[in-house]
Amino acid sequence: QLQLVESGGGLVQPGGSLRLSCSVSEYSVGYSGIGWFRQAPGKALEAVSCIDVNDQTTYYADSVKGRFTISRDNAKKMVFLQMNSLKPEDTAIYYCTLEPCTYYTGGHYSRAGKPYWGQGTLVTVSS
Repeated sequence: QLQLVESGGGLVQPGGSLRLSCSVSEYSVGYSGIGWFRQAPGKALEAVSCIDVNDQTTYYADSVKGRFTISRDNAKKMVFLQMNSLKPEDTAIYYCTLEPCTYYTGGHYSRAGKPYWGQGTLVTVSS
């Protein structure tokens, strides 16, 4: 059964760093991308970053470019999100997903009923 499990969230001060991890129980050839969305309290899902497993191209939302870095370890079936220079507006639940990277630019997102999304990890940026 496909499962994605996120970890690494927590409370951090503005300007600090966190590294999120996502473990994927199985990674079949049916998935071309792996990455992260986030949802702040009272707001819609926001695409954050994606990496294409075939050509290694990456996508970053403008709001995180230059601060966040996505990477993956195929052997361990894991993907990571290194988050630096964190801001209070980065506060959100961060979700790992196997959506294709083309999904990230669609503008309207949902994770309802999708087994290829994790349960999320909370990141709080506050002093």
